[in-house]
Amino acid sequence: MDAAALVPGEYLLTVSDFRQIAAILHDDAGISLSESKAALVYARLAKRLRVLGLSSFRDYCAIVSNGNAVDERQKLVAALTTNVTKFFREKHHFDHLRQKVLPGLIERARKGGRVRIWSAGCSNGQEAYSAALVILQMMPDVLDYDFKLLASDIDPNMIAEGRIGAYAESAIEDVPAELRNRWLSRSRDGGETRWQVAEEARQLVAFRELNLFARWPMKRPFDVIFCRNVAIYFDKDKQADLWARFAGVLVPGGHLYIGHSERISGPAADIFVNDGITTWRCAQGGVR
Repeated sequence: MDAAALVPGEYLLTVSDFRQIAAILHDDAGISLSESKAALVYARLAKRLRVLGLSSFRDYCAIVSNGNAVDERQKLVAALTTNVTKFFREKHHFDHLRQKVLPGLIERARKGGRVRIWSAGCSNGQEAYSAALVILQMMPDVLDYDFKLLASDIDPNMIAEGRIGAYAESAIEDVPAELRNRWLSRSRDGGETRWQVAEEARQLVAFRELNLFARWPMKRPFDVIFCRNVAIYFDKDKQADLWARFAGVLVPGGHLYIGHSERISGPAADIFVNDGITTWRCAQGGVR
């Protein structure tokens, strides 16, 4: 039965092939895949087989199982990563940021203090730029101060898009008119309308490729972390580990925004206190 095709098509994808691919995705990125996702795996990785001139998923598994195939394993992870995002998605988080968090952070920055915000699992940057637009609205001269946003994602293609900062018209539907008119500009790319994020916002956000389960290079803590609709792809142990790591890099009193279907679990549940809809405040120095 193992040699039977899980998905009909040009290439043979067996249960053994799927399990090897799923294990690599879990080990490298913390993402769990059930066999119900076999069609998705086939559709996204068949393109890699064509590029590499392979005749089966067994051949592909032989390549990515090689410890030296770092580049192809990264391409596998990028292909299987889900990138769903939108400007001002879950608007209540940005209302909370504007009303309850930013006034104190802006005051600190104006007094010479350091402020850092992290969009973890940022996809192509719409979440990070949503926060940047709110900050620019409240502090137009923010670039004169030590106030920065980090936007990270495991997919280098998404990081490249974020650095460009140009989006389809459908993506910016929920951007408030006053922010769109001041910080976005419309242009034509072939027959498609594109909206370019202003230079000020792009200077405010630093995009970096980062695996959330690898070593984090950041040396100093964050005041705010957005990690929304990312942990849902991880198993319970990975989720608990991620929440604990976030608690360890947040300042006491720092805020964590998560997705509507996500819950804080593990040791971090004793560290975070609820501060709004899927909004959490780090009450202590964090889990170390």
